[in-house]
Amino acid sequence: MNTVLIVEDSLTEQVILAKYLQQAGFQVLTASSATEAMVTVSRHQLDVIILDVVLPDRSGFEICRELKAQAHTSSIPIIICSTKGGKMDKFWGLTQGADAYLSKPVDQEEFIDAVKHLLKA
Repeated sequence: MNTVLIVEDSLTEQVILAKYLQQAGFQVLTASSATEAMVTVSRHQLDVIILDVVLPDRSGFEICRELKAQAHTSSIPIIICSTKGGKMDKFWGLTQGADAYLSKPVDQEEFIDAVKHLLKA
């Protein structure tokens, strides 16, 4: 079973995304901050990371850049999932190393398709 980490400070969004993933057969871990996310990344074997941009302690862009720069986490696919859905936001997210960028609110089918696509890549 593939394990997905959701890094999202909104409990409502966290629950919605987790439900989508669980219904699709994924194991889900959650983190509400960058600090919590980094601890989870160090303790678990992850297959995909879903990352919000606006977090209480650091931006998702910073976390993405850091994870992609480290040898032991650089190959984990990252999907940025944010209310910041402008062209420049998407461009910036992808240049920071994100493998995909989805705008909130996410479409369930598009979200699951993106996760599955990255697992096959």
